Amino acid sequence: MTVAARSARSSRTPPAPGRALVRPASRLRGRRALAVTGALALLAVGIVASLSIGSRAIPPGEVWQALVDPDNSVVATIVRGQRVPRTLLALVVGSALGVAGAVMQSLTRNPLADPGILGVNAGAGLAVVTAVAVSGFVGIWFYLWFAFAGAALAAIAVYLLGALGGAVTPVRMALGGVAVSAAAGSLVQTVILTDQRAFNEFRFWAAGSLEGRRWDILVAVVPFVIVGLLLAAAVAPALNALALGEETGTALGVRPRLTMTGAMVAVTLLCGAATAAVGPVSFVGLGVPLLARALVGHDQRWVGAVSALCGPILVLFADVAGRRLGAGAEIQVGIVTALVGGPVFIAVVRRRRLAVA
Repeated sequence: MTVAARSARSSRTPPAPGRALVRPASRLRGRRALAVTGALALLAVGIVASLSIGSRAIPPGEVWQALVDPDNSVVATIVRGQRVPRTLLALVVGSALGVAGAVMQSLTRNPLADPGILGVNAGAGLAVVTAVAVSGFVGIWFYLWFAFAGAALAAIAVYLLGALGGAVTPVRMALGGVAVSAAAGSLVQTVILTDQRAFNEFRFWAAGSLEGRRWDILVAVVPFVIVGLLLAAAVAPALNALALGEETGTALGVRPRLTMTGAMVAVTLLCGAATAAVGPVSFVGLGVPLLARALVGHDQRWVGAVSALCGPILVLFADVAGRRLGAGAEIQVGIVTALVGGPVFIAVVRRRRLAVA
């Protein structure tokens, strides 16, 4: 055999098994490490900006001084009494909505699914306007628990509708969520058109705002968010298996009904607590998991972890932008995220449509 023939034969020899997988695997690990590092850096910047920027700009040095050595000055009162709980609530709400969106997209196997598909937002809104119309009381602390109860009842109704006629499936739950959202939305409109006080409260709550939220609201929702995050982490491996199909997942030892139930409870706790605390904040549960999946792949454990970091980043920067862009008044964080998310959502849909075509 000539040298040229041996060279040609060796060039056609396939690589050793596993060698071709080393480079992609190492590249994915590096990308994940870079994504987490970058998210942590942006999160730190967002926290500093949230504590420093507002109707009165406070230099980071004075913010730090107010945190470590508080006194009775105006700066310390603003930082510790207003901006710290607001910033912490933005962290909690952003993480809750980001992880809820990641779980919902994996559960329905639809990358464009949103936590609102379970009817959580619509159920919470209906409970708020009903409570205000019936009792006449107003205030975030009053209707916080009504909003959470309404979100939970809506999720239960969606699950029961999905269970009608057989096993619970992602498609049935999605259809049940659409039905519950439509019914609750119609009832909300009926109530607010007949009660001015309910209309005024719903108009403020439905915009999604961190303004005026203090320590009591934060303390009330944190336990639910913690339980929801732990449950989402617990069902992540099972969701990875179910992504291969229910039959394959069952063969791998996953119980589909139990996994779907756990995922629904996690989404209800996370999205319900966040919605009850600040009102509906759009796009976070939709866009953040899309970004996380593009950065770290389709492993639900990594998608959930990165979503828990990127969700607060979006909420923090949207809140800071709302404080600065409003002419003499704040723009609610829900409005800012909607303005940012609308064009991004349209771009994602167009790209997917063109790719399919």
